[in-house]
Amino acid sequence: MSNTEAFDVVVVGGGPGGSTLAALVAKQGHSVLLLEKEVFPRYQIGESLLPSTIHGICRMTGAADELAKAGFPIKKGGTFRWGANPEPWQFSFSVSPNMAGPTSTAYQVERSKFDKILLDNARRVGAVVREGCAVSEVLEEGDRVTGVRYTDDQGEQREVSARFVADASGNKSRLNQRVGGRREYSDFFRNLALFGYFEGGKRMPEPSRNNILCVAFDSGWFWYIPLSDTLTSVGAVVRREEAEKVQGDPEKALQALIDECPMISEYLAPARRVTEGQYGEIRVRKDYSYHHTAFWRPGMMLVGDAACFVDPVFSSGVHLATYSALLAARSINSTLAGAVEEEAAMKEFEMRYRREYSVFYEFLMSFYDMHQVEGSYFWEAKKLTKNSHSDMESFVDLVGGVSSGETALRDGEALTQRLNAQNEEFASAVETIADGDNDNWAPLLGSSVVREAMTESSKVQMHASLGEDAEEETPLFDGGLIPSPDGMSWVHAPAG
Repeated sequence: MSNTEAFDVVVVGGGPGGSTLAALVAKQGHSVLLLEKEVFPRYQIGESLLPSTIHGICRMTGAADELAKAGFPIKKGGTFRWGANPEPWQFSFSVSPNMAGPTSTAYQVERSKFDKILLDNARRVGAVVREGCAVSEVLEEGDRVTGVRYTDDQGEQREVSARFVADASGNKSRLNQRVGGRREYSDFFRNLALFGYFEGGKRMPEPSRNNILCVAFDSGWFWYIPLSDTLTSVGAVVRREEAEKVQGDPEKALQALIDECPMISEYLAPARRVTEGQYGEIRVRKDYSYHHTAFWRPGMMLVGDAACFVDPVFSSGVHLATYSALLAARSINSTLAGAVEEEAAMKEFEMRYRREYSVFYEFLMSFYDMHQVEGSYFWEAKKLTKNSHSDMESFVDLVGGVSSGETALRDGEALTQRLNAQNEEFASAVETIADGDNDNWAPLLGSSVVREAMTESSKVQMHASLGEDAEEETPLFDGGLIPSPDGMSWVHAPAG
């Protein structure tokens, strides 16, 4: 391997955002290099997932079947001891018409296992994945990013050129400064989290056994996430003015917070804290709600936590990471195919990503009003998302990650079938025209004219199979773009 290479896309970071982006771009036939500074599996926080990630995006990337084999606990909803109601209340994803049937569940995952499945999947579908490679610098020509410089797993300095660089390196990203702008921290969510892992904790009765449990108490709130029949992730989120409660000995600090919350104390009464291995440390996170003021510049975009993060009470972290990766992949795929101008594609990426972040951020501000009963939270979700369903259904749509109405987030299987049908139809047509031995037809695969024809063909097939149930995507913003029928790129909305 020479010290200089060229790819269509370089993705920095192999977490859910980076792996998803790499897979979705590689599946379109583009050359992708993913550089991850660590060697997987590795520890990461954030273990509770949403249906939109599992049944939408992971189905599109091809990782869903491997996730299903992994044996992760199946999460059917959430349970809350929150607000003015003294009794716990809960919700089920199946309440929403957008998540009915087999798509009404998610997983509680050990992120070391989950992230490795996604990274291995990106490699399987065509991305070049290099672990133990730390990116140190973004390369530029004029106002455009043109590649990166990195140190490989042997300590060698290397450079790679690319038409696009995606920073998916997480909340500790240093590269995000290179898009311009700055990171702005939330004045409202100036919270701290202190968390650890326990064996033998109590479980809720069925059908809520594997729900995430969130319990408010005087100093903040606890999460309680079952990762297996015996392993539980437990964390206390405390307000900035209570910061002294997480200082000093972390073991004593966490136990004192547990003692302050009767429900969590009861659930952990038979448990012991894990003190060895990847879960043996009590960890602290602070100032974790933020957004960057710019999400892209020519040749570069920010994906996942490199761009923004919001308070974790509704487990939106992996959802925002994978959804932003889907949006970025569409922009890259469209631009590389010559179907959409880069500026229009990147603006669509940023506007949709900011919208999704804002929906969670604004709702969470109202959710922290502890004087409300749960019905008020449901109503607030309906008002914020402008959902036509009931208050409860609107709330579940929001916390399930499908409030944007995108088909890609609620039925990745349908989009995958359309993509496969397109590819098979097109491959057959090329083989017929070329008579099996003429290479001159290969450039057709990247032709924007052919892609438009395939898009129209896909629409016809969709309506033929689904009839009146076929939904047309509409722009989220005036003059904006819409997803292609297979969900993998942007197209211009039909006139009129």
